[in-house]
Formats: sequence, C-alpha cells, structure tokens
Amino acid sequence: MGLNLNKLKRTIAILVIPVVIIIAGLTGCSVSYSFSGASTTGLSTVSIQYFQNRAPLVQPGLSQFITDALMDKIKSQTSLKTVNGIGDANFEGEISDYNTRPRTVAADAEAAMNRFTISVKVKFTNAVDPELSFEQTFSRYEDYNSNLDLSQVEKELSDKIIEMIVEDIFNQAFVNW
Repeated sequence: MGLNLNKLKRTIAILVIPVVIIIAGLTGCSVSYSFSGASTTGLSTVSIQYFQNRAPLVQPGLSQFITDALMDKIKSQTSLKTVNGIGDANFEGEISDYNTRPRTVAADAEAAMNRFTISVKVKFTNAVDPELSFEQTFSRYEDYNSNLDLSQVEKELSDKIIEMIVEDIFNQAFVNW
C-alpha cells in the first residue's frame, strides 16, 4: 500500500507542477499577439486624414468610403486609438486615378474586356519610427465584360478594389514581414 501511495503522489506532482507553472506564467506576464500580423510597437494613436478625390473622373462618395474603410481596418486589426489631428501614426492622401479602359480586343475590333482601376496615393508618417514612414501609390484593378456598362458592375468592383487597396496600405504600414 505504501508503494502505491508514493506512486500516486509522484503522478499527481507530475500533473500538477506543469499546470502551476503555466498558470504562473500566464498571470505573471503578457504577450501581445495579432492575428493580422500587425506590429504597432511604440504606437498608441493613429490619425486618418480625409482622402480627397483628385482623379480625372470623380465618383461621389468614394473619398469618404476609402477613408472609412481604412479607419475600420485599423480599428479592427490594431489596438491603436483613433484621434483627430495628428497621431503617432498618420495617414493622408488622395485618390489619384479612377478609370475604365479596354483590356482585350475581340476579333471584330471591339473591346472584349474592360479594366476598371482605382489608384490611391498615400503618405504614411510614423512619428515613433520614422524609417517606417512611406509615400506610395497603391493601385488595383478588376476586369469586367465589355458587354456590361460600368454602372452595372461599378459598386461591386469598386468595393473589391478598395478592400484590396486598404489591405495593401495596412500591410505596408503595419505588417513588416
């Protein structure tokens, strides 16, 4: 009986000690992890200035949509506090292009596919680590059948393009792989 009791005590010790170590480790320190891979080390605030539409073809509401989409992305993927004025991280820019052009030509010399493009010029300033600051134009496109009028596909395509552009801007600013 004495051997079984010692064996039971050792088994309990083997099971309890790692649990105690894990609990002590979890309560004694914290680890910051982001599913997006975003790194905001040293930053506590972010500001996003209104993106003016300076494209030759102006689509009403696009400026607000891009500004809001970038703000939503940052709010959902980081713990940065959004401020008016200038934050530790600051985004400003403009919509520099919004167009549709023929992409491919069919046998009858008519366009078979059109390419819808949106470009956004961004200036990102990181006040904590200026080396991470950048000024860059982000451009994405979607092709659509030329049998369709742009107005038929514009909303769907612009939503997709803006989502990709916002992802590119976010990655350039905060995902330093």
